Amino acid sequence: LSYRELGEALLAYAKYMGYTHIELLPIAEHPFDGSWGYQVCGYYAPTSRFGSPEELCALVDMLHKGGVGVILDWVPAHFPKDEWGLYEFDGVPLYEYAEEWRREARGWGTRYFDISRPEVRSFLISNALFWLKEYHIDGLRVDAVASMLYLDYDRREGEWLPAADGSNRSEDAACFFRALSTAVRNEVPDALLIAEESTDYQGITRAPEDGGLGFHLKWNMGFSNDLFAYLSTDPIRRAEKHSALNFPITYAFRERYILPISHDEVVHGKGSFWGKMHGDGEEKLATYRAALLFFMTFPGKKLAFMGTEFGMHREWDHDTPIEWSLLDRESHDALREYAASLNRLYLSAPALYELDFSEDGFRWLLADAAERDLVVYLRRAKNGAELLVAVSFCGAENYDVAVRVEAGRYRRVFCTHGAVGGDDTMDTDAQGNLVFSLPRFGGIVLERINDTILL
Repeated sequence: LSYRELGEALLAYAKYMGYTHIELLPIAEHPFDGSWGYQVCGYYAPTSRFGSPEELCALVDMLHKGGVGVILDWVPAHFPKDEWGLYEFDGVPLYEYAEEWRREARGWGTRYFDISRPEVRSFLISNALFWLKEYHIDGLRVDAVASMLYLDYDRREGEWLPAADGSNRSEDAACFFRALSTAVRNEVPDALLIAEESTDYQGITRAPEDGGLGFHLKWNMGFSNDLFAYLSTDPIRRAEKHSALNFPITYAFRERYILPISHDEVVHGKGSFWGKMHGDGEEKLATYRAALLFFMTFPGKKLAFMGTEFGMHREWDHDTPIEWSLLDRESHDALREYAASLNRLYLSAPALYELDFSEDGFRWLLADAAERDLVVYLRRAKNGAELLVAVSFCGAENYDVAVRVEAGRYRRVFCTHGAVGGDDTMDTDAQGNLVFSLPRFGGIVLERINDTILL
């Protein structure tokens, strides 16, 4: 579909499903389809594959009028070696590093930008502002940040030179990101800068004036990879990997995180999100629902790749549409409705997002119930209202869980297994425990009736 043709259907789907934003893989002009847009030659040109610049403007305007924001993947780290692009622009390295050891991004077959040069920094920062200002993009997800921050990225021992302080950190990259974030904050203050960065580099989302790089959000790929490994494990062995569920909270508030289920994790033999679930049939479907509940209620913003919402079977292939035909099956259409209802719960419950970056927004009730593959925790809103979330990845039939909570009456507001309705309430017992039942491979969300937070 063209930019213009896509708009109406995309807006209707995003609104129905409860998404606040869509994120586009790079749409700057690129010669090779197989790069998915990550090897850019025309930094200031929307790709003509899908229409004209005016049609892209129309798409963004349509989404904005419908209340949906637009985030764009942006690639400032490297560029391809097509002769008509930036490669050896005047016959010798110009946009790329002159030093041979720094020049090549060998894993991608591209050239690294020489971000030590002020004219290159200007080119890239101006380009970021171009997309934000001219096309009214709401945020940029900055690709491959680690490849810029580390001098030894994709280098073996002896193939790189350390910085003046002897470390593997690039001060040029840190200065570039501070300059980029300062420019964006000053000129487009409502825009988001999001880092695709997976290391323990400190201060990615701290403001430049406080010594950070100035990104607003950072992908938490550690959370995603741990969760994927856990979900693929046979339930009888999951107790050994319980840290996948409780360890991420130990660093969850060091940066401002997005929890991603991204394109990178559903390609090249990694399988789809559906394929990462252990088992088959009802076990796989139930585990999928439980995984989405855990994902959507854990601290951090959320990003899901297309097809995740209805359980796409095969991994993503850029040459082939996603498996919309699965929606002809009752189970997958129901899964899509489940994902939509989970999104709506999220949007209606400030406890699930207001304090994402503060320890005040989260408290464990059961963190170490590894023998039952169970976690129970509270999410808290700014006004003190709380939601209790319990998720079990255990194959046992319905079993009771008891947790110590504030005394009162609780109501079930969400369940992985079926609709919630009627007088679905429970009271704490004389000892101050709340006792409730969990389905196999399932979970629930409860609220205190006196602290009603749903719209």
